[in-house]
Amino acid sequence: MRILSIHPDNYGATFSTLCVLHCFATPLLFITQSHLLVVPGWWSVLNYLFLSLSFIAVYKTTQHSSSLVVKVLLYVLWAFLAFLLISEEFEILHLPEFITYIIGLSLAALHIYNKKYCQCDDGECCVN
Repeated sequence: MRILSIHPDNYGATFSTLCVLHCFATPLLFITQSHLLVVPGWWSVLNYLFLSLSFIAVYKTTQHSSSLVVKVLLYVLWAFLAFLLISEEFEILHLPEFITYIIGLSLAALHIYNKKYCQCDDGECCVN
């Protein structure tokens, strides 16, 4: 019996895309719920949920990637996305939202690129 295994890049691309969709939906939530003065707590928790799941996907992906550049870029993009989300949450630095969208989509695209072009032919090259 074969166990279905989903590649970490699939998770990473999915979580990054869902994160971007969440960011797109946030202004709509504010507009449609303008009578509420605060965003529901569960909505803000989604930022950290997507960020945590995205980190796990980046970590797992870097264990199976053959490209050092891709590994470094995955961590750099994730760190920048984390900085943007945390900075916005605590109002440290406010940058235009499109930067968050670009970083999230770039992270998803890098996962897709990695899956297509940077996989090891044998398991041993990914051990290091």
